[in-house]
Amino acid sequence: MVLTVRAPVRPERIGALRSALASMNDGVPPSLPFGELSGVHFARFVLLEDSTDLDGRAIPATLLYMAELDAPAARHVDELAARGAPALDVLLGHCADYPASPAPVERAAYLRAHAIPSQANYVNAIGRTVDQVRREDELRRAIEAFLDTSTGSLPDSPEGVREAIQRFVRGEPSLAWATRRARRPSLRWRALQALHLARIAIGLALLAPFALLALPFYAIALRRQELRDPAPHVLPDPEHVRELAALEDRAAHNQFAAVGYVKPGALRRMTVAVVLWLIDAGARHVFTRADLAGVKTIHFAHWTMLDEGRRVIFTSYYDGSLEAYMDDFIDKVAFGLNASFSNGVGFPRTRFLLFEGAHREQEFKDHLRRRQIPSQVWYSAQPQLSALNIENNALIRSGLFGPLTRPDTETWLRRL
Repeated sequence: MVLTVRAPVRPERIGALRSALASMNDGVPPSLPFGELSGVHFARFVLLEDSTDLDGRAIPATLLYMAELDAPAARHVDELAARGAPALDVLLGHCADYPASPAPVERAAYLRAHAIPSQANYVNAIGRTVDQVRREDELRRAIEAFLDTSTGSLPDSPEGVREAIQRFVRGEPSLAWATRRARRPSLRWRALQALHLARIAIGLALLAPFALLALPFYAIALRRQELRDPAPHVLPDPEHVRELAALEDRAAHNQFAAVGYVKPGALRRMTVAVVLWLIDAGARHVFTRADLAGVKTIHFAHWTMLDEGRRVIFTSYYDGSLEAYMDDFIDKVAFGLNASFSNGVGFPRTRFLLFEGAHREQEFKDHLRRRQIPSQVWYSAQPQLSALNIENNALIRSGLFGPLTRPDTETWLRRL
């Protein structure tokens, strides 16, 4: 699950907050002990600078804290408030209404009071915990070390090699957990998911006739807006690009955050709400195992509405370079990019929501860079592991015991 906290920054303290974030990013104490907290996959702090909306209204600067967690969030808030006190007090001390010398319970109350929901959430593998990721990586490394020291003494057949690995794992007390399959989500959780899916199916069935009747009118109204919406190709500021690049390519994966204004009008507001609802439903019930419509390099992604729906922030953690990340989406799910992001001001011109848009490749990439903002401080529990590494480790564990055909055994051994 994701926890998002948004705290307004006191206007006179914005400069001091920027300096504090930069210092933490450079490793200057105090730092947040994320590795000591239970079930934190990723976490970040993002400063949303002062802005002015499409109607000229000022939006004051705010500080966002976003964490990808093994549930429950309440435990994380309590642990963070107790163990992260020095760093939290430094950062949130620049925010409005933060207590002067808070006790842990006051810190936790502040975080809860400023928590906001995300409208759409994607998780690479639902139910896979931080502890499972770490252990399965240890299992792979232990098996590979065993194979390296057993060269020349292993059987010739794939089945024989797998049996030797099984004997090694059974004989290693520290790997006793690997003789069992990964724990599935609880029966209660699975029942709630099934109930949620049933509600969606019933709701869509009831609404389908009305949606079909409204679709021609919606398409005409949307197309008229698309033709009128300005879509200038504006190059990103080189200094902004250098600032972003300085925070990238420090690990096997990168962080991403982009914020933009929703195009004016009820039609666009309705469209973005429906699209995010569909994305969330698909991520919750369809794209649940290491594959988002063909894109396999995303660990987590979230779409969060801000400022009464006037703005949206998109955040993610992805493998490899930003260029490869954008290319992956353009090549495989450009229609999804168009549906989710073309409701934002300045997006390359689309046709009937799903077409063109992101296929205007350079326009799209420049637009994304212009909307991207830095995550000044961010944490990864496993910075050396890509999403593909994590999935591969999980498949090694799941195929370690139990019957396999020879082709499956050969495939399994190639994972090592």
